Amino acid sequence: MALSFEFAAEHESVRDTIRRLCRDELAPLVEAAEESETFPKHVFQRWGELGLLAVRYPEADGGSGMDKVSDCIVREELSYMSQAFATTWSAHTHLGIWPIWKVGTPQQRETYLKPALRGEKISGFGLSEPDGGSNVRALKTRADKVPGGWKLNGSKLYITNAPFADFLLVAARTRPELTTEAISLFIVDLPNPGFDIHKLRKEGIRASETGLIHIEDAFVPDEALLGGIEGTYPVILECLSENRVGVAANALGMARAAFDAAHAYAQDRIVANKRIGDYQAIAHKLADMSAQIEAAKWMVYYGAWCVDQGTLTADMAARIKLIASETALSVSEQAIRIHGGAGIMREYPVGRIHRDAFVYVIGEGTSEVQRNIIARSLGFKP
Repeated sequence: MALSFEFAAEHESVRDTIRRLCRDELAPLVEAAEESETFPKHVFQRWGELGLLAVRYPEADGGSGMDKVSDCIVREELSYMSQAFATTWSAHTHLGIWPIWKVGTPQQRETYLKPALRGEKISGFGLSEPDGGSNVRALKTRADKVPGGWKLNGSKLYITNAPFADFLLVAARTRPELTTEAISLFIVDLPNPGFDIHKLRKEGIRASETGLIHIEDAFVPDEALLGGIEGTYPVILECLSENRVGVAANALGMARAAFDAAHAYAQDRIVANKRIGDYQAIAHKLADMSAQIEAAKWMVYYGAWCVDQGTLTADMAARIKLIASETALSVSEQAIRIHGGAGIMREYPVGRIHRDAFVYVIGEGTSEVQRNIIARSLGFKP
């Protein structure tokens, strides 16, 4: 098979569609959403009409029948415009419904997956907890069997879309022993009397709504157990690994946006009758930023190709997420430095991008967690 580094025509078509959508319909919404820290939920309906919520999923399941490369293109272009919009999209289209597509019962797919792909229901993923952080094995939320269903007790933290979601996938222990086999997923319709959701205020991705959830004796029926089976921890891990490639594409979009802003500023800003980009110190910064972005780009799309080939490994996903997220953070910082005083003014986008980039060296597994995964693949036990 010949080695090719070209995007297919259908991939370029997806990119063109997203860029037009962002330019003509979504970009005008960003500033107000950031200032109010409120996501314009009506956007989901538009995303659904265009098939953008269903990019990753087969046509037979109500999807658009595209591939992971297309999914990453959508993420990259949304993130180029606004990471808050991309994060909201990602939490819904991947974390919130991918496990349902993977192991859900026919009824669960019909009730939740298909409406979510059409933008009629909004989802989220309740995994992280106040005490556990990135350690899924330390999960404390429990589900106790009761007649006709389960009762959930515990708490969840930093749950994207929770303040307005129609349903959440919630991870809980269905057995007392501290084993991965005891961790299961439940589909919880909202509102639920046992779920007390508090919207959090954030420094980054402000227009993406995030919640702290207190769960007390929340009843869910038997059919809420994902797939009708206990012990879906492996599904969580697979979901997170693939999503790390996805959020790496998010980081790539942020890095590109920061670079383009800095490049334009370096061309326009004149100091001592010279463009600042003509000074070696600035030119070298831009050269390094460009090289970092190019390296991250090919890691991201190699990872997407691996997903489509069924060959993605956890350590490769960790490498991709580590490099792309750290690139976004580094490039956006340098973009602020190139802007000088203008870089901390809200009239310029680089400050927002840098705040948003910080989220992805922490969220979806910190950079330190990614390094641990990589180190273990090398035979070490950090």
